[in-house]
Amino acid sequence: MLKAKFTEKQEAYISSQLEYGDYQNVSEVVRDALRLHEVYRHRVFEELRAEIAKGWDGVFSTRTVKDIVQAKVRSRKIA
Repeated sequence: MLKAKFTEKQEAYISSQLEYGDYQNVSEVVRDALRLHEVYRHRVFEELRAEIAKGWDGVFSTRTVKDIVQAKVRSRKIA
């Protein structure tokens, strides 16, 4: 069995959730956090896959990587 170690900030958050009555014990807080993390990661990967597909299906750029980097550097100097 895993033994979780939390930072002070995490412990304070967990304690506050228990005090508010949102959860009855630490395990419920952790399980809910893991479920939310799984949903978040799934969404991020789906969005990334969609963006990659758009890139593969899109118009090819004539710019080189060096051109793109130089344009980014120039835009930062202006801003």
